[in-house]
Amino acid sequence: MKQLFSIGEVLIDFIPLQKGKALKDVIGFERAPGGAPANVAAAVSKYGGKASMITKLGKDAFGDFLIEELEAVGVETDKIKRTKEANTGLAFVSLREDGERDFSFYRNPSSDLLLTEDEIKEEWFEKGDILHFCSVDLVESPMKYAHEKAIQAVKDNGGIVSFDPNVRLPLWEHPEDCRKTILAFLPKAHIIKISDEELEFITGIKDEQQAIQSLFTGDVKAVIYTKGANGADLYLKDSFFTSKGFKVEVQDTTGAGDAFIGGFLYKLLEKKATLNNLEQLLKENQMEILAFANASGAITTTGKGAISSIPTNEEIDLFLNKN
Repeated sequence: MKQLFSIGEVLIDFIPLQKGKALKDVIGFERAPGGAPANVAAAVSKYGGKASMITKLGKDAFGDFLIEELEAVGVETDKIKRTKEANTGLAFVSLREDGERDFSFYRNPSSDLLLTEDEIKEEWFEKGDILHFCSVDLVESPMKYAHEKAIQAVKDNGGIVSFDPNVRLPLWEHPEDCRKTILAFLPKAHIIKISDEELEFITGIKDEQQAIQSLFTGDVKAVIYTKGANGADLYLKDSFFTSKGFKVEVQDTTGAGDAFIGGFLYKLLEKKATLNNLEQLLKENQMEILAFANASGAITTTGKGAISSIPTNEEIDLFLNKN
């Protein structure tokens, strides 16, 4: 099996001990490893795939903790650089009663934003590997250009590029900066995962179907449109597939979308996806792939934090057999 490379932020999520309180009113937190790209790498690794994280952490206790947590779930950390120039990023989260979240980020800058393009090596990547990235680390920084180099290197070596915009507006000076940057990176990806909450903001188009079709630009071959508990739709240029979600007792939605795309990408690696066979493979296996991804996301919401709540392959199989 080829491997997943995730590039971007790895940080500490401070999860509140109380639900239903505004962040200013929370009096206690527990730390959890987080960062969307790291969650995706952890999911792929937990399901039995090979995953490697590309980022930069501070030479601090939080950086040490994150390395240990990633290694504990089998994520390769040899491509994680360390620095004394900035601290490891932190995110404080408040949870509403329904498990949805508000974020406050501490990074000005954080260590992940200091990864440079010179620290990305083309020889890391092989044909059939998958690179996954999000938009949080595409703010103007050295890390943005590290992304560009990694994307090009993966493409030059015959790999697949996956992009989950994962919009976090508090990290951007202006919402339009976020939107423009996402639109600039969309055509570079082969697979786009986008949520129902993000679609209109990113595309600027109210009509759902028109908005989804507008995402087929540049190299895009597949769009996964996620709808939370209502499942997900898979769009290819010439076909469309839908899947149902699962009703579960939600504790915390942190990492659910990451577990979903992690499950999706794991199945592609398991089935030896390449650029040449990607669309046909998705057509032939969409039911299995989407069910696995939906179950992965649903189960993750039943625990607190992201990486610790991602289920095992066996737990997903049991869940699917019951549902």
